[in-house]
Amino acid sequence: MAGNNIYYNQSTEHGNNPSPTTNQVQANQHVVNSAHGHGQLAPGDVFPTLLSSLGNHRHISFFNADISELPVIIYDSKVGFHTYASSSSMVNQKLFTMHQDAYGHFHPPIRRASDNQPVSMDLSVTSLVVFEWIAIIVVLFLFGWVGRKYKKNPTKAPSGFQNALEFLVVFLRNDIVYPNVGSVKSAKTLLPYFIGLFCFIFTCNLIGLIPGGHTATGALAVTGALAIIAYFVINITAIKEAGIGNWLKHLLGGAPIWLCPIMIPIEIISMFVKPFALTIRLFANMTAGHVVLLSLIGLIFFFKLSNGMGVGLAITPISVGFSIFMYLLELLVALLQAYIFTTLTAVFVGLAIGEHAHEEHAH
Repeated sequence: MAGNNIYYNQSTEHGNNPSPTTNQVQANQHVVNSAHGHGQLAPGDVFPTLLSSLGNHRHISFFNADISELPVIIYDSKVGFHTYASSSSMVNQKLFTMHQDAYGHFHPPIRRASDNQPVSMDLSVTSLVVFEWIAIIVVLFLFGWVGRKYKKNPTKAPSGFQNALEFLVVFLRNDIVYPNVGSVKSAKTLLPYFIGLFCFIFTCNLIGLIPGGHTATGALAVTGALAIIAYFVINITAIKEAGIGNWLKHLLGGAPIWLCPIMIPIEIISMFVKPFALTIRLFANMTAGHVVLLSLIGLIFFFKLSNGMGVGLAITPISVGFSIFMYLLELLVALLQAYIFTTLTAVFVGLAIGEHAHEEHAH
């Protein structure tokens, strides 16, 4: 791929592509040379280069090795629905354009080549989507494998991983879902959702700790989608459990009817604050740990480039030691954040049901 910072824009009057300026070519060539070892990376570029790996990408990479570009799916109100095998093939068709950096990677937004305006909807597969799929496949495989073992020997006592997975399910049922939801009927109905929620988040968190992996829960789009699903689960369950009339009365929070102009807006705002808090908490905690890890590793290269090889080697034991400590802490955070997200969702369901829940209690 070309290493130039190019927008493949198609002029509506002349039908040709503008060439990049000389300064752009020289600047980008310097970055390309640095990336390939022909130049020297500036100390100030160390941390931006490392932290850029945390974002969402349109290619699959393992460390600094690009494995494959990902499919592009576009819907635009003017030109319709289009799919491409990769960003490169999309750009070569010259119907849409995308920014290409000095390393040959494409970045959004996707624009129409005719008028350089963003497309209506970008549904493309990205790197974090792929890692979400991997997490889903891992969870389905493990539960399917354990389920087949139960069916094969239903009377045999579980052992090994089967026992561990059964312990997890029982723990989620008895210590998170039943005590917090407040209604046995709703708890039984929602138990598969909470098990899937916990396992999906925990698996995504663990995959992000594998060297070369990416943390899907470190993206606002992913945590936001999980929170939106939780929002509908919370309110639909409350309406089914209490009835629409009692659910609307619950918006008063027990206050007199004449306070409804004040209480109802506050309650509605709180309904949206809860999923927002779920979104930011999971995103911030999973992103912060990775930022600290990469920053600690980046100190080695920063001091090497700014102060020489000796200083870089001297800082290495300190940086590696703190990195190992942070990595172990991240393992705990991966489990803790899945637990917190699941528990808070169950608590919010119980609060939404409130005093209208059935007079049944889990023991």
